[in-house]
Amino acid sequence: MHVSAPPVASLQEIDPATLPTPTREVLGGVDRVLLHHLPMAIRFRRVTTREGLLLHGPAGWGEAAPFWDYDARESSTWLAAALEGALHAAPPALRDSVPVNVTVPVCPPQEAARRVLASGGCATAKVKVADPGTALDEDVDRVAAVRDALDATVGTRGRIRVDANAAWSVTAAVEAVRALDRAAGGLEYVEQPCPSVEELAEVRRRVDVPIAADESIRRAEDPLAVARADAADIAVVKVAPLGGVMRALEVARSSGLEVVISSALESSVGLAAGVRAAAALPGLDHACGLATAQLLAADVTAHPLLPVGGAITVRDIAPDEDLVGAHPLPEGVEDRWRERLDAMCRVLAEQGVGA
Repeated sequence: MHVSAPPVASLQEIDPATLPTPTREVLGGVDRVLLHHLPMAIRFRRVTTREGLLLHGPAGWGEAAPFWDYDARESSTWLAAALEGALHAAPPALRDSVPVNVTVPVCPPQEAARRVLASGGCATAKVKVADPGTALDEDVDRVAAVRDALDATVGTRGRIRVDANAAWSVTAAVEAVRALDRAAGGLEYVEQPCPSVEELAEVRRRVDVPIAADESIRRAEDPLAVARADAADIAVVKVAPLGGVMRALEVARSSGLEVVISSALESSVGLAAGVRAAAALPGLDHACGLATAQLLAADVTAHPLLPVGGAITVRDIAPDEDLVGAHPLPEGVEDRWRERLDAMCRVLAEQGVGA
């Protein structure tokens, strides 16, 4: 009988001395560069693996793991965030731990319920909906299963939010939000139901459920436009796409909205930066979306950032040294990331980084 090997994290050292001079200049102060390749426990955001760079400097470790549909310019903010983590101390923490939500991917209702039950005590669930090829009835059944699981574990404290990743038109969003709100027994909010700020504002006028903006902040030239347009009630703020903890906190403050700090599906190194940002907020109105290490089949550390009692403790994360070089990267991954690192550094150099 064939028994498949357990999934493993691949972690490879890249000697900074082998990088081109312009790249080294942008990375000034970074003394180590690692490249990771991590298997997902379940398909999520249409990906089954995560890859990224870990940078080490005097302040610790930072991570840059932009998705492959991001070009060099958009990806460069993720590298800026990694540089901040490696080179600059995090702001003071105002709390020792951060409440978090469990993330429920597109999956059958039984699996959705299982994830809530195994979430480490999370009282809030974020349910992915509107996946291509998935009917609204399937989303309704998934949300209803999550409601039953929360009722069984945390009772009336349970909250449900849904995330459509900008998949709906205004008309479809209004229909879906009303159906999902009924299935949830009341939604906490719906995240990014439509692509544009104008569409978000229209949906917000037509439904009673609060609207959260994600892509309209992290992928926008002007991340504050959604607040000025009165198009959202809640800002979902992600550290890496905005360029680091300090920029994320600035956007959170300037938006004037309630804030949820969320992950960009990084390893626990990147998640630690998100937890630091959430811990530095003056107040937390909602659980944060920082428990996504649960979606990885293997992490860069044997002690990943996972919730206990529905919260994640504020702590620094370093990759495990015994993982470095222990499992080879898939063919071509290092070359691809060396090219990408050079391209991101060229963008940052144009902005004066390393000058």
